[in-house]
Amino acid sequence: MDTTKVFDRHEGARQLLFAVAVLLCLTPWVTPPVALVLGLVVALFIGHPFLHLNHKATHVLLQVSVVGLGFGMNAATALKAGREGFVFTVVSILGTLAVGLLMGRFFKIEKKTSLLISGGTAICGGSAIAALSPVIKAGERQVSVALGVVFILNSIALFLFPVVGHWLGLSQVQFGLWSAIAIHDTSSVVGAAGRYGAEALQIATTVKLARALWIIPVSLVAALVFGGKGGKIKIPWFIGLFVVAILVNTWLPVPMLSHAIVGAAHAGLTLTLFLIGSGLSKQVLKNTGVMPLMQGVLLWVLISGVALWAVVSLVR
Repeated sequence: MDTTKVFDRHEGARQLLFAVAVLLCLTPWVTPPVALVLGLVVALFIGHPFLHLNHKATHVLLQVSVVGLGFGMNAATALKAGREGFVFTVVSILGTLAVGLLMGRFFKIEKKTSLLISGGTAICGGSAIAALSPVIKAGERQVSVALGVVFILNSIALFLFPVVGHWLGLSQVQFGLWSAIAIHDTSSVVGAAGRYGAEALQIATTVKLARALWIIPVSLVAALVFGGKGGKIKIPWFIGLFVVAILVNTWLPVPMLSHAIVGAAHAGLTLTLFLIGSGLSKQVLKNTGVMPLMQGVLLWVLISGVALWAVVSLVR
């Protein structure tokens, strides 16, 4: 029995249950992984009552929450983390894009879909897909397939990475770098690293946002390759506000205020993961398709394995 059809006849009940779930996610008892599972339950058994607003809500909430995390960081530590992750960032992004596009040709996946999946895996998940899609003039189906692949793998990574990290005895620095390189979306990176420890969270967030700046050159190259001269490149301005927040916290510290802002940012990220989960409808899962999912999984396994080997071998 399709329970979502039952709730179609009782829209008020659907909205009430959704509101209760949102409020639960704002309490300290619901962790990011639990929020994601709760979102998936809503998507599969109740249905998202405001699905048309979900993408915009998650986009804005994620950016605001990331800026809020900046008020819990120190400029010197963040700069050190950025330097440590620079080489990993360059090598992993270029390598992932090259291998991803070759996989797309091998599996005979449509070029734009393959680029979106590769870009989302290499840089920053849904944000990279959103930035690249207008530049290469991707269609709605191409975008939805790429987002479906990325969101499915993000959901798995949020649970899997902390378990693997503890099992292998990774240090805070090693896990922070690994998660920033190998997990697609910033929300899942922060969720996984936050479970691992405060130092891992700071390193992961800084390195991940540094990776996000690669949206700009990759989009420019994609515009040339696909002839999308009229496409607009979306520059992630919230990264600048994240840096400002770090500087304010370093030079003009107000501990009580910073603690409150960081707490609100963590709650916002937990809610973001709930919204991402609730947006993974049965239709999204159905539309993803076998070959694009195969490309995404193999590419993700490859970058995760290589990045893990690199941080274990080179970082202490």
